[in-house]
Amino acid sequence: MTPLSPPAAGPRRGRPAASDAAPGGPADDAGLRRRIRGLDLESKVRLLTGATLWALPDEPRLGLRPVVMSDGPQGVRGTGEDPDARGLLAPAPSAVAATWDPETAERLGRLFAVEARRKGVDVVLAPPVNLQRTPVAGRHFEYFSEDPLLTGVLAAAVVRGLQGRGVAACPKHFVANDSETDRTRYRSRMDERTLREVCLAPFEQVLAEAGPWSVMAAYSGVDDGVESAPMTEHRRLVRGVLKEEWGFTGPVVSDWAATRSTAASALGGLDLVMPGPDGPWGAALTAAVRAGEVPEELVDDKVLRLLRLARNTGRLGDPWEPGTPPPPLPTRGPAPSEAPSEEEFAVLREIAARGTVLLRDEAGLLPIAPDGLDGDAGVALIGPNAVDPYLQGGGSAYVPAVRTVSFVEGLRAALPERVRLTVHRGGDSRRRPPFVPAALLTDPDGGGPGVRADHLDAAGRTLDTDVRATGDWGGYGDFPADTHRVVLRTVLTLDEPGTHHLEFGCVGRFRVTVDGETVFHGDDDRGVDLILDSSHHHPRTHGVDLPVDGSGPRRVEVTVDLTVVDADGYGRFVTAHLRLRPPGPSPEEEIAEAVDAARRADVAVVVVGTNEEVESEGWDRTGLELPAPQDELVRRVVAANPRTVVVVNAGAPVLLPWAQEVPALLWAWLPGQEAGHALADLLLGRAEPAGRLPWTLPARAEDVPVPNAVLVDGTVAYSEGVHIGHRAWDRDGLTPAFPFGHGLGWTTWAYESADAAPAGPDGSDGFRVTVELANTGPREGRETVQVYLEAPPDGPERPPRTLAGFTTVRVAAGARARAHVDVPARVFGVRDPDRGRRWTPPGRYRLRVGRSSRDLRLSVDVEIAGTEDG
Repeated sequence: MTPLSPPAAGPRRGRPAASDAAPGGPADDAGLRRRIRGLDLESKVRLLTGATLWALPDEPRLGLRPVVMSDGPQGVRGTGEDPDARGLLAPAPSAVAATWDPETAERLGRLFAVEARRKGVDVVLAPPVNLQRTPVAGRHFEYFSEDPLLTGVLAAAVVRGLQGRGVAACPKHFVANDSETDRTRYRSRMDERTLREVCLAPFEQVLAEAGPWSVMAAYSGVDDGVESAPMTEHRRLVRGVLKEEWGFTGPVVSDWAATRSTAASALGGLDLVMPGPDGPWGAALTAAVRAGEVPEELVDDKVLRLLRLARNTGRLGDPWEPGTPPPPLPTRGPAPSEAPSEEEFAVLREIAARGTVLLRDEAGLLPIAPDGLDGDAGVALIGPNAVDPYLQGGGSAYVPAVRTVSFVEGLRAALPERVRLTVHRGGDSRRRPPFVPAALLTDPDGGGPGVRADHLDAAGRTLDTDVRATGDWGGYGDFPADTHRVVLRTVLTLDEPGTHHLEFGCVGRFRVTVDGETVFHGDDDRGVDLILDSSHHHPRTHGVDLPVDGSGPRRVEVTVDLTVVDADGYGRFVTAHLRLRPPGPSPEEEIAEAVDAARRADVAVVVVGTNEEVESEGWDRTGLELPAPQDELVRRVVAANPRTVVVVNAGAPVLLPWAQEVPALLWAWLPGQEAGHALADLLLGRAEPAGRLPWTLPARAEDVPVPNAVLVDGTVAYSEGVHIGHRAWDRDGLTPAFPFGHGLGWTTWAYESADAAPAGPDGSDGFRVTVELANTGPREGRETVQVYLEAPPDGPERPPRTLAGFTTVRVAAGARARAHVDVPARVFGVRDPDRGRRWTPPGRYRLRVGRSSRDLRLSVDVEIAGTEDG
């Protein structure tokens, strides 16, 4: 192996270095380099692997304090040191994207920064800059959009909000980590144009416009026809493009446990291995340097990047001698309040409402006038998600919320007291039963309530015991260090006559017995991979039916014998879920009860959607249907009451076969902690649902351009090329249920004229499109003006239309406004893979202006002289 020299410290092609926006940019690196020269090789290498799950090491001789990281992007999780810690739970990124408003995204970034400082966090692992390539992607809710430009604009805004208050952003997952199936191993195969114009484009925009202080490398890899490697080892993309071509000067952080090599990852451009303290670097990297496989100068460059991050986040002070008191660190402004405030809750409430999309209101039912409601008939709130809303997606984005406002609570608080509110589930949409209620569990030894856990060493000796009053033993690790097995024992008492369904979910090596008979076992010896594929959150399950004849209570002895899973930096744990579905009404009976309530109500509000079994990190969906029996529930309620509002509580697209049959239809996303208040504000007209779809909602599964995330020989082929999302729908001439950019609101709009003026000589800096529009409806409203580019037909193959720019305006009823949309020069360009550069073909381009990708009302032509951008 030929050692590579360190990447150039400065940017190329005149681009400002990505970290120059921070105080003390690369121009002030001389002092940092002097500090680094005082360390021996082992000390430098030690700094490049996490000290814990979330924190990097300190080094007194450099003045370096531990830099602490935490997951995002729906809030700031914290580090888990305080198990009772709670925090702000924001709307999911797809909901933020639906605002189409960078000012709102930046405002949320500032809020995250306050929360991060409250929790002692220096780096928030956000925003996600991957694309919604397929609607079945497990983390679809966690990404902004199917469109590279919309993603880049909003992600850059979040970065500015965070870093403007001294907290580092860590955009992720670089690059093309757009699905979850076998996510730690697959390679994304694509041509150069797709790589540059689709997958890399939003990352490039974020670096150019916001200068993030760190970037995360993905688990997966890329095969770009030149190099095929995991992203933690990809020299061409990490060192070549990200660092050298784009001039990124911060550290590249591995996704957690993504690094599987020593020299290859060090040479590939990775700078920090997380989590720690173990990993493939440490002594192995030191040995690789001494063997001449990795230049020590490359190690110095990695430490320098870490010190820049520490300096920017206020974690670098004056050097001091180990064992002596450290000097105070530079201040980062006033300390935040100890707990989130009502003002912060109000911001989250506003964002949740702003991002909600009014897809349809044919009957003019919305907004509902509270004074006009029949108080006795009232409102019937119906649906599985009305009873149990899905507020956030599963996986690393999960945030324990400081509070949550359910749809029931929000609507009851907003409605006049005289208006009756009834709540009806209308059937269970979850496959899995709820956890066994604590009241049914008895400790077999102590006789009190709960499940007893015996902690055994490898010889079977009991080290300790624990008793907890719950059937949820997910990620349990509160046991002595020498524990080899955890044996759960309880007695389940069932009183209600009928058949009870008891279900177990376990991971790793385990054995489950019921009344002494083995009913379930497993022998999975994986360690950290159980964490990476989210098996510990949603383990494989097995159920048994337990009939109760009514002659008296039935006592069932349950034992779950679990071998401890050693997941490296994630710790040692066991997982067991004990769930119970008691006898109860059938789905048909629940639907019939809900339909009867709707028939008697003045207004019915039906909330349908997904749940934690459907949308989560760790796996991709197998289809786009709503979990049963929700489609039947909607149709029957609408048939019973023509004054029905349907609300979709989901982060990613689902099929709505009844969409054109319902009077009013809202898409409310995964709305975060203020869900109930936000929905009530919208239904009663206190706020406008001003959101626009950041992706295309299909009408039929067979129309979806990329319908699945299936791997072939470990590879995901990006065969659609540059035709991602709405571009493919336009290319194929297909009609979606609702197009990209669609959304209504409380008013109507007239687009009167548009013109375009060059922002530089001959449009070399792009164009400014000026749009005259009028609010022709009865209420003040917010409009999102969208501009799409149509290229000359005689140039290289391109999508029929691409999003070129957008802005939002707020206009009083009956008033006119002038909207300015900046169309950057880069949207006219394409990548020439033969010449390895971007260029703009000459010709007449058409800029189409309108309300969505399919509602284009004005156009203006511009002439472009051909250019080569380099």
